[in-house]
Amino acid sequence: MNQAEFIKVISPFKDKVFRLARRLLVSTEEAEDATQEVLVKLWNNREKLSGYSSVEAMAMTMTKNYSLDRLKSKQAGEMRIVHSNYSDRQAGLQQQAEDRDSLQWAEKIMQQLPEQQRMIIQLRDIEEYEFTEIAKIMDMNETAVRVALSRARKTLREEMTKTHSYGIKKN
Repeated sequence: MNQAEFIKVISPFKDKVFRLARRLLVSTEEAEDATQEVLVKLWNNREKLSGYSSVEAMAMTMTKNYSLDRLKSKQAGEMRIVHSNYSDRQAGLQQQAEDRDSLQWAEKIMQQLPEQQRMIIQLRDIEEYEFTEIAKIMDMNETAVRVALSRARKTLREEMTKTHSYGIKKN
């Protein structure tokens, strides 16, 4: 497999690899490093890629494993666990401000979810993977994936309701 063929294979999912790493590692720099590591490993094994039914699923599994290893390593204590909030620089309307606030709250709540739920919600609701694919990536059965997703969504919904209800009562 030459470079052009390799790029053609990985291009459709390389951004998903980054987003999963970003979700797990929080730091953009760490996520970039993780993405680069996964792509280098894929490149080094490029001749074997045609033997896999889904290179994307393999890459997502590699990303998950690499990210979890990084979090467990000694260096994890040194990693900056800060979340940079993204702001819209356009002149904002009230709705844009409310949407941005809700998104920031959802991001904060997601960071508090258990690691497994955070990964499943990322893969299903953000990356739009099917349950069968998530089950393979997470090494779980589909029912367990559905239950974990349901619990994660319920927690998000409850926490968002608390946040917004609190804001209403406060005013």
